[in-house]
Amino acid sequence: MATMKIPMTVPSPRVDVDQLFKAFKGRGCDTSVIINILAHRNATQRALIEQEYETKFSDDLRKRLHSELHGHLKKAVLLWMPEAVERDASILKRSLRGAVTDHKAVAEIICTRSGSQLRQIKQVYNNTFGVKLEEDIESEASGNHKRVLLAYLNTTRYEGPEIDNASVENDARTLKSAVARKHKSDDQTLIQIFTDRSRTHLVAVRSTYRSMFGKELGKAIRDETRGNFEHVLLTILQCAENSCFYFAKALRKSMKGLGTDDTALIRVIVTRAEVDMQFIISEYRKRYKKTLHNAVHSDTTGHYRTFLLSLLGPNV
Repeated sequence: MATMKIPMTVPSPRVDVDQLFKAFKGRGCDTSVIINILAHRNATQRALIEQEYETKFSDDLRKRLHSELHGHLKKAVLLWMPEAVERDASILKRSLRGAVTDHKAVAEIICTRSGSQLRQIKQVYNNTFGVKLEEDIESEASGNHKRVLLAYLNTTRYEGPEIDNASVENDARTLKSAVARKHKSDDQTLIQIFTDRSRTHLVAVRSTYRSMFGKELGKAIRDETRGNFEHVLLTILQCAENSCFYFAKALRKSMKGLGTDDTALIRVIVTRAEVDMQFIISEYRKRYKKTLHNAVHSDTTGHYRTFLLSLLGPNV
């Protein structure tokens, strides 16, 4: 369930763009007006606002926002404007080809999206940037980490609820053998099972592995793999089990300790606000005994704080 609140009676795009144009006039801009409009419009409404702004003022709204806003607020608003597939493609491009490769962000986008979403992302990526997503992964990732990302992108997985118990038990045994220290970890087997099986199947394998061998599959993966390869396998496993807890944990990490990882904080809130943020908020409260709203309020300031809290909706 989404959390951002849309007014009962939504103004027409023409009314919205007139208000935005006025907010941009003069020295500085009226940031509150920008937030009050854009943080309370869904993707379709935002697209109509962009079209109307360009038609009426012969100007690109995103470019205007880029010039008028600053800091983390600018990053958050500009990431909020596109529809989901375009946004995911842009996150992947920045994460792969930016000054520093953000492998965790790449894993987050690729391993939490459905097969149909990944196919759309690949198409938009190629159309927008003139290069295939797989080519940038080939360039920026390496080893088993690269192999699992490419396999997950290009494997057609069953996404329904049915499972075959015999296949589940066989996979549990195969994984036990694959991660056994004496075999030095059969990485290709891990990649095949983690990228080919449905999420429902992996959840059943995880439970069966625990019952058969008295050990958590996640712990076995952590014991026998390392680095980005370990991270991407655990991301797949955690999202199969409970994707909302995965995102709650990612938000917690972004605000834990000294300083805030604003890139991760913005990414998760913006990408999930129209999808399942209500469930993520519930998971956050259940796991950490604190509301996500209060955590974000403590770690952010000013209009940036106001915008993120607007996307989170009421603190209930």
